[in-house]
Amino acid sequence: MFDTMARDVREMQPVDGKTLRFYCCGPTVYGPAHIGNFRTFVLQDVFRRVVELGGVPTLHVRNITDVDDKTIRDSQAAGLSLNDFTRGWTERFHADCDALGCLPPHIEPSAVEHIPQQISMIESLVDNGHAYVSDDGSVYFKISSFEEYGKLAHLDKQNLDLGKTANARSNTDEYEKDSVADFVLWKARKPEDGDNYWQSPWGEGRPGWHLECSAMIAEYLGKDFDLHSGGVDLVFPHHENEIAQSRCSCGGGFAAHWFHITHLLVDGGKMSKSLGNLYTLDDLAEKGHSAMDVRYVLAGGYYRRPLNFTLGSLKDARSALTKIARFDKALADAGAGDLPSYAQLVADGAVDSLCEFAPAWESLADDMNTPEALGHVFTAMKKIKPAELSAEGAAERRVALHVILSALGLELPDPDASADASEVPAEVAELAQRRWDAKQARDWGAADALRDELTAMGWVIKDSKEGFTLEKA
Repeated sequence: MFDTMARDVREMQPVDGKTLRFYCCGPTVYGPAHIGNFRTFVLQDVFRRVVELGGVPTLHVRNITDVDDKTIRDSQAAGLSLNDFTRGWTERFHADCDALGCLPPHIEPSAVEHIPQQISMIESLVDNGHAYVSDDGSVYFKISSFEEYGKLAHLDKQNLDLGKTANARSNTDEYEKDSVADFVLWKARKPEDGDNYWQSPWGEGRPGWHLECSAMIAEYLGKDFDLHSGGVDLVFPHHENEIAQSRCSCGGGFAAHWFHITHLLVDGGKMSKSLGNLYTLDDLAEKGHSAMDVRYVLAGGYYRRPLNFTLGSLKDARSALTKIARFDKALADAGAGDLPSYAQLVADGAVDSLCEFAPAWESLADDMNTPEALGHVFTAMKKIKPAELSAEGAAERRVALHVILSALGLELPDPDASADASEVPAEVAELAQRRWDAKQARDWGAADALRDELTAMGWVIKDSKEGFTLEKA
């Protein structure tokens, strides 16, 4: 895997020689997670699956941020307690993760549940001279006290004078990515915080956002662990700050490996509410796309390159999944038996016998090259003739296929549920085109009548900006 700190591909090995222990920065639960968030969570899930199927047990810790500037602001705007507000959005996040087929983390701590551990860490930093208390009772980390600050983000030391940061402080939870300043560990209570405050040695207040991950990592993974992951936007300042406060309070080397996932673009540009392209799973479901279509697109992009998400890519995903499903059905019809579960595949060491699908596994094991792995899946499908296989040969290849699908976390649709354009009867295709032309001409009556006719013939038409697709009802 590529390591952000080393800027090179490095072999992954558990520090203790037994279990690969890793931490992922989780969601801030103040609204629904969007597909940009889920690109990171899906690829972290693929990473875990590849490690486990490869024979190495894991300990996966992912936090829930349920107290910060945004959760406090929006809970009060909603007229709800912080706990009730964040609990609802946490449940929504879990439901979306389930729909996307993500394995739940082994440990999922929340920031609010770990206020005492955060206070204890701040006390340690103050006592050893790495943090100081301001006049209003807020506590800041003194970044000039940590000589290695900036190493993860590869900040230019010639232009970074840590001595100048004594008078530069950031009290917000998330500040500008080009701002180098002493960051807040404890935020003194303000009127706008309402009832959201805790007692501390420095007065009433709450922890700063950067601190929670360090406290929970120390609690569940210790001062040395195998891997830390998040979106590339967290490299600086969040992960840089984590390293500083963790190493200065706990010692140790912190994460041995840094795994960051690159941005997701939508239609070639930035995703934002103002542009109307900030999609949630519910948004895409309303457009007729399943969560597994979304997962195929998100998992199929190489994690070190930006992924350009389009609605058209979801149609391509459904077509690809349907092709795999039909191939899988052909293997089943050739005599392949029941499939083992994911847990059985892990326990059985199924990667040792992958037949024509071995190149796909090699791509996953080599810097998690998911698009290359999917390419090898389709190459293998072209080579294999299910009707010519014995029942044993079909069963072996079906298991091999599902090892790769399990590594990618992909579940197959009903192979007969949808159809490629080439399989749409000519008369159906003609009616659909006439209906589209009527819609473009704003002849809504004719368009509705043609849709009803298609429905009676057993076909569903789905529109998009680019055109339409047809599926069997």
